[in-house]
Amino acid sequence: MTNTVSSPAKNEKKAGAVTIVVTSLMLFSMFFGAGNLIFPPMIGVEAGQNFWPAIFGFIGSGVILPVLAVIAIALSGNNVRDLARRGGSIFGLFFPILAYLSIGVFYALPRTGAVSFETAITPLTGWDSTLAAGIFNFIFFGIALALSWNPNTIMDSLGRFLTPALVILLAILITLSVTTMGGEPGAPSEAYTDAPMATGLLEGYLTMDSIAALAFSIVVISSLRYKGFEEGKQLTQGTILAGLGAGILLAAIYLGLGIIGQVIDNGDQYSNGAGLLSDAALQTMGQPGQIIFALIVLLACMTTAVGLITSTSEFFNTLTPGISYKVWAVVFAVASAGMATMGLDMVLAIAAPVVTFLYPPAIALIFIALVEPLFRGKVYFYWAYRLPLWVAVIWSAYSVFLDLGWFPSSFSVLVDWAPMQGVSLGWVLPTVVAFIIGLVIDFVQKREAPVDDRSFASRALGVK
Repeated sequence: MTNTVSSPAKNEKKAGAVTIVVTSLMLFSMFFGAGNLIFPPMIGVEAGQNFWPAIFGFIGSGVILPVLAVIAIALSGNNVRDLARRGGSIFGLFFPILAYLSIGVFYALPRTGAVSFETAITPLTGWDSTLAAGIFNFIFFGIALALSWNPNTIMDSLGRFLTPALVILLAILITLSVTTMGGEPGAPSEAYTDAPMATGLLEGYLTMDSIAALAFSIVVISSLRYKGFEEGKQLTQGTILAGLGAGILLAAIYLGLGIIGQVIDNGDQYSNGAGLLSDAALQTMGQPGQIIFALIVLLACMTTAVGLITSTSEFFNTLTPGISYKVWAVVFAVASAGMATMGLDMVLAIAAPVVTFLYPPAIALIFIALVEPLFRGKVYFYWAYRLPLWVAVIWSAYSVFLDLGWFPSSFSVLVDWAPMQGVSLGWVLPTVVAFIIGLVIDFVQKREAPVDDRSFASRALGVK
């Protein structure tokens, strides 16, 4: 009798664990795109003997921050708008739109096609014409569109099939490279000599995963809900566990790829990670190795493209319910194919300042969302969100305008006083001070939380 009663519960628990593992693989594959593949090996080369602090810095911004973003979304609501609205109506509207466009059609999405063609197809075939790029990109994004056509099936298409193939190929390349190559790390480059961890941290920014995590979380939550996870504690904890699982796998892969840069011979001859990994595959596996590397690039870029199409289309569908998810998916896929074909030089020139601008408020938003549960029940965060987010936005915008040369260089005195401004982290101290001031104001005002504001603690504990 006992076995009869407990068996369904055990089976349900096992099925839930399998779902979380598959979801973790799905999320890993959405994160792991072209930049994630090529940055770590170059850190291994350029950091030289300062590799460990550099790679830990990279993991800090490329793994820990994205995982924290997933946790913040899991605790705060169903999507980035639920979290961003805490910064006010204007911030709550424009920040998510800019975030989704920057990781979507304006930058990261077309980059998946362009990198796939330049890194995987051209070296194998010699094709480099605009016509060849156009044909490839429309096929590439056509497949990505087909895989993302039904957002409820993305967990199966990515988590059960494409991601395991990607992880296996990466594991083969890393294992063979680390065990057969005998190169020695050299002296660190200038950037990694004095502040290797800070430089690695900034390299991790370039993966854009902290911003992408805010967007990808909607796909994780939707997938778990579709698989039967109930609102409240089960869905929140499932999302958090999926984020942690994806983060652990990302960190392991980054570490392995970084070590390849440490052990490959004459690593300083490479100008980018793609060429380095391609040669590593050729040296360890011969001609088939180049095919395997091409497959790694294609799978990494394809899984990221599917995740980006799905998340951005779901977001804009919720923003404009009159336009269906599938219409948005087609628009983003076609636009990305066209932009990838034309090349990304102009796109990068536009996107880089936008991405640089978004990171400070994104990181501030994530950390405030994680700090709030510590005070829940004692104070409602109102100015504790608005003041630091406004400071981060203004400071970031001012810094970007300075970098673009829109202001005279003498204007830099207004931000140069801040610690770490030289490594693009000057916004941290002013934002922290603004948060403390906002928190004090909230304690003094004792503002009541709106009725429709869902408690972080309640969501985490499953309290109604």
